[in-house]
Amino acid sequence: MKYKRSKSLSLLSATLATFVFTAPVVAFADTSVTVQGMTLVNKGRVAVGRIPANQRDKFGETFGSGSGMSIDTKSWTRNADGTYKGSLWLLPDRGYNVAGTTDYRARLNTIDIKLTPVAPGETPPAGKEQFGVEAKLADTLLLKDNKGNDTTGLDPANGVRQAEGAMPLLPQAPNGKISLDNEAIARLPDGSMFISDEYGPNIYRFSADGRMISATAPPAAFLPMRHGAVNFSSNNPGPGETAPDPKDPTSGRQNNQGLEGMSLTPDGKFLIAVLQSATRQDGGDSSSTRQNTRALVYDASDLDHLKLVHEYVVPLPVFTNDKGKTAVAAQSELVALSPTSFLMLARDSNNGYGQKGDKSIYRSIVAVDVSAATDIAGGKFDGDTAVAPKGVLDPSVKPAVLSQFIDINDTADLARFGLHNGAPNDRNNLSEKWEAMSLASVQDPKLPNDYFLFVANDNDFITQDGFQVGAAYKDDSGADVDTMFQVFQVTIPGLATK
Repeated sequence: MKYKRSKSLSLLSATLATFVFTAPVVAFADTSVTVQGMTLVNKGRVAVGRIPANQRDKFGETFGSGSGMSIDTKSWTRNADGTYKGSLWLLPDRGYNVAGTTDYRARLNTIDIKLTPVAPGETPPAGKEQFGVEAKLADTLLLKDNKGNDTTGLDPANGVRQAEGAMPLLPQAPNGKISLDNEAIARLPDGSMFISDEYGPNIYRFSADGRMISATAPPAAFLPMRHGAVNFSSNNPGPGETAPDPKDPTSGRQNNQGLEGMSLTPDGKFLIAVLQSATRQDGGDSSSTRQNTRALVYDASDLDHLKLVHEYVVPLPVFTNDKGKTAVAAQSELVALSPTSFLMLARDSNNGYGQKGDKSIYRSIVAVDVSAATDIAGGKFDGDTAVAPKGVLDPSVKPAVLSQFIDINDTADLARFGLHNGAPNDRNNLSEKWEAMSLASVQDPKLPNDYFLFVANDNDFITQDGFQVGAAYKDDSGADVDTMFQVFQVTIPGLATK
């Protein structure tokens, strides 16, 4: 049985609406939402797979999982038996950093994939629930700065590399290396790639062999400021370093809330990037008022000189947490559908396998429509004027509209694959951070508008058998959080023609 749900989540930030999605306990049913006259259909999960938590890369270090993902569509093929094969790029962030950041070299992993999906709504054979995605680490590429030197995950503390040539101010660690906390990747046809980060928050372009080619700084309103100067620290000091003063920026992106989501439009003409949550001046200084984040739309016709052409306020979903308080689901990734619409993954924090909290209240993929939103690019809100002081949106600004699409915590859908949300807090309980998404065609002539939506977690390198930056480690949680892939089958009409 199919049913439709098209629930607008456009939030007027003068009123914090509470949004709680309760997962159904009946068999999974298709859900749909209409955006700009286009009906998107979620047919549910069709495959799940893992990479072990103690996997090591070719440098002998613990493999980092999915802060960002990009499927190599050129390699993607459908076999006669209904299986698929191809590869994808999986982007880790700054390394294992529970006790502070380390000199972990930024890198990009290539994963070979074999996908054996079940038909939508079907249950995999007993004992094979989580073998629908066979994922193998094939290669690891180190990411270098524009001078060919290693980069680092170390907090930039008070370090800034001054602008040089076409390169803007860059975050620099105490050891002189460029600091990167990578979060999203958009691969280009020539093999080069855009990568967004938390520290800047910047957008970098790297060559196919991993060398930084260019960097794009955000509008001034996004730059983290302390004592009237740009300070890229995220308050995660490395060994022997001190915390910044003050610990939080006075304006600009909040610590660890940079450009978490980024995607190229299907035609490759535009790049969309979204801040994880609101800037400090827009209510980002509180977990209950940080809902008005911003989306940047760049003209990508000149790959080395991105041009900001649009900027919109995106109201993040708001929910009631387990303590009965208002909280905001920060966004973790996006997939662009057009220059004015995209899918966005938003979630709560501190719940799931490897965390003290076991049950997530909110993990969803929503459809975002900015077609009628106010364009604030280049105006006063990109300078010293807050667009949402204390979380209250300026009345002159119309925000984007959000519509619920996929509930990742759907109980019935999880159960078909031996997974759950909540107790027992074991390896089949979803982990906390779901931060990577990418699309690949189903390649079925009978279903020309169907795609596989891959979603992967960032496991924070949590394992009991870890090794990084010359030292072994065991995470205090006692958990081994695998890298996990969940694959949904979705219908998105006309995407290939955009």
